[in-house]
Amino acid sequence: MPNIKPNDAILSIPPLNTDIWDKSGRTFQQRFSVEFLFPVCFTRDIFGKDNRTLFEIVEGQSQRRRSHRLAFVLDEGVAREMPDLARRIAAYVDAWPELSLAGPVDTIVGGEAAKNDPALVVSLQERFVSLGLDRHSYVVCVGGGAVLDLVGYAAATTHRGIRHIRIPTTVLAQNDSGVGVKNGINSFGVKNLLGKFVPPHAVINDSAFIDVLPGRDKRAGMAEAVKVALIRDRSFFEWLEETAEALAIFASAPLERLIRHCALLHMRQIAHGGDPFERGSVRPLDFGHWAAHKLEALSNYELRHGEAVAIGIALDTRYSVLAGLLPGGEEMRVCRLLRQLGFTLWHDACDLKDTSGSRSLLKGLEEFREHLGGDLTITLLTQLGSGLEVNKMDERLVDDALDWLRAEASH
Repeated sequence: MPNIKPNDAILSIPPLNTDIWDKSGRTFQQRFSVEFLFPVCFTRDIFGKDNRTLFEIVEGQSQRRRSHRLAFVLDEGVAREMPDLARRIAAYVDAWPELSLAGPVDTIVGGEAAKNDPALVVSLQERFVSLGLDRHSYVVCVGGGAVLDLVGYAAATTHRGIRHIRIPTTVLAQNDSGVGVKNGINSFGVKNLLGKFVPPHAVINDSAFIDVLPGRDKRAGMAEAVKVALIRDRSFFEWLEETAEALAIFASAPLERLIRHCALLHMRQIAHGGDPFERGSVRPLDFGHWAAHKLEALSNYELRHGEAVAIGIALDTRYSVLAGLLPGGEEMRVCRLLRQLGFTLWHDACDLKDTSGSRSLLKGLEEFREHLGGDLTITLLTQLGSGLEVNKMDERLVDDALDWLRAEASH
């Protein structure tokens, strides 16, 4: 055996790159990068016996051949509209020898109530542990955006991350929230206060779920399409104007096109916007949302998220005009489109006052800043299809914009 001195092994290691030490020579700057890749699939009848999408996603992501354990969580609103769905899920998994159900399909409350009950997170975590799920298992959530947020958060915080597959069932979830990287719940009266940025392992948009979606929820999701068109794609906004009549009656072909194009714009922003996990303060995809988040709470969640976003879009578009950023008259065009799609652009919660006599909605600006961290950053419009980030808003002009919205709603 060779005679090796204690330091020989250390001296044989290649020298460290001194460029990654700070100037003091005492701090080593560790750096590494992780690539994220997840498929977003567009299909129909995901649990049909001939649909291979879910199977191929699970099998394709495996590092070795094994039996894949899947736990399903189902939005109770979807279960109500499709009462045979849990049986179809079980039959689908049973048809593939490589897949197995970790336990019976769970059904949980849907809508914003899911994100307002912290006990649901704990119950889901307990369920995942009791089923023996590990990091190579899959939690498959079938539901609207609120349930996807909740289940994604529970999966991300169990074993520091169980693989999560999203099957969004609403327009808003398929074209916006469900294809993103956010998970979370509401807490302490603040929207999305607790959560994690964790990309899903896959997203499957199944158009069959949109067929059974109530009209109010179909419409609510269209607000996010108007939002992303206003900040990123003027031609898409013009297409929405041209197609508004068909979209208002939920015609299938244009609604599918709206969902797909909006989802692609959303994903492009995440992938190429330079800040997928929102470490900075700029949030273009949150155009109209500072008011929307506060309005949801002020209305005691009577307003759907998309309905509040529509009001927030109208408010910030009018503010953009009052601030001299957007040519006058463009706000009428935006409001006209939103009304054609069926949105009401006023809610009495906009006029609620605090003890000082100021509109309670204005507190949404500070809550938005706290949620973002750092400086307040609001996206406003300079033209249809192009946004501008600003770091302050004149509360007097916000009040004027709200008064204008109230007057417009009374016409």
